[in-house]
Amino acid sequence: MTDRPPVSCWLTDMDGVLVREEHAIAGAAEFISALDHHERRFLVLTNNSIYTARDLRFRLLASGIAVPEEAIWTSALATAQFLADQVRGGSAYVIGEAGLTSALHNLGFILTDSDPDYVVLGETRTYSFEAITRAIRLVEKGARFVATNPDVTGPSPEGSLPATGAVAALISRATGVQPYYVGKPNPLMMRSALNRIDAHSESTVMVGDRMDTDVIAGIEAGLRTILVLTGSTTEAQVTAFPYRPTRVVESIADVVPLVSEYAPREDQEMSAD
Repeated sequence: MTDRPPVSCWLTDMDGVLVREEHAIAGAAEFISALDHHERRFLVLTNNSIYTARDLRFRLLASGIAVPEEAIWTSALATAQFLADQVRGGSAYVIGEAGLTSALHNLGFILTDSDPDYVVLGETRTYSFEAITRAIRLVEKGARFVATNPDVTGPSPEGSLPATGAVAALISRATGVQPYYVGKPNPLMMRSALNRIDAHSESTVMVGDRMDTDVIAGIEAGLRTILVLTGSTTEAQVTAFPYRPTRVVESIADVVPLVSEYAPREDQEMSAD
């Protein structure tokens, strides 16, 4: 990593990196504090489209991690931004919760089930058979199909839950239409995050816990990547992938010293003083 330009911006996944089942992972609060101390621009990324950035800020704060609302970038926000760039003042039939509906509404989209431009599928706690049926019929009539992320399952204390990708597969099998996924591993989400904080890929690092979403999306967006072993991907699984992260560490606690180590030289000197 030292052969490349200094790191001035950081992107990090949330679940499995900073928190696990509502509890902070050791070193997470210190990592955010280090970013603030060194005045590094950063975003916390998540494929979860259920919650608004304000909701997630509160959830992180409850676990002891203070992240500003504007430093949280969700697949719902990325999806809304993507659609607004495609069709200004468009319309959408949405299956999802407040994180997705508010993001689209805030960017001028009309939410309707009458001849919408798009069917937008996100994550929800209760997928309705009636809503899925409506989505299928609208896609059959020509509505373009977009989904926030391809994750087929999500975690819960009782075990896996069906997630956006699984429901998208149901709609696709019924219509023959594949959705466009905006969230990770699509590097589009990384690019939108970089644009949001005015960052350049050459000077940005992505921290994640999944090889198949965080790391591959970071690599395809031209970022350096750090895999932490506190989430989905184990150390033994890393070698099964045809690509490699820039670095593999045990946890976010091991990333804290890297914030200053990979900072611009003048920042390192000021920190030493």
